[in-house]
Amino acid sequence: MRLMFRDEARFGRISDTRYCWARRPMRPMVKARLTYQYTYAYGAVSPLDGKFDSLVLPLVNTECMQLFITEIGKRYPEENIVMVVDGAGWHKSKTFALPENLRRHFLPP
Repeated sequence: MRLMFRDEARFGRISDTRYCWARRPMRPMVKARLTYQYTYAYGAVSPLDGKFDSLVLPLVNTECMQLFITEIGKRYPEENIVMVVDGAGWHKSKTFALPENLRRHFLPP
C-alpha cells in the first residue's frame, strides 16, 4: 500500500499599473495591459519513502485532476494507493474514473 498526499499550486503573473521611478517632482504612472497568465503544478508525495510525483497542467479543474490521478495510477501499477486530498470542488467530482489501484481519502473540513 502507498499513502500519498496531494495538492496543487498556481504559478504565474498578474501585470498591473504602477508608479515608476523618476526625478522629483514627477511621479509618472506606467500603464500596462492587465495580464493573467497561470499554470498549475499538481503534486503528490509519499512520506514513507519520499517519492514525489507531479504534472504541470494548464487548469485546475475536474478534467486536469482526472489526468493527474490516472497518471499516478499508471506510475504505481502494482501498488494500492490511498491518496489524501483536501475539500476542493474538483477533488470531490462524482464523475471521476478512479484507477483500480487508487482510492481517495478526504481531509475533514
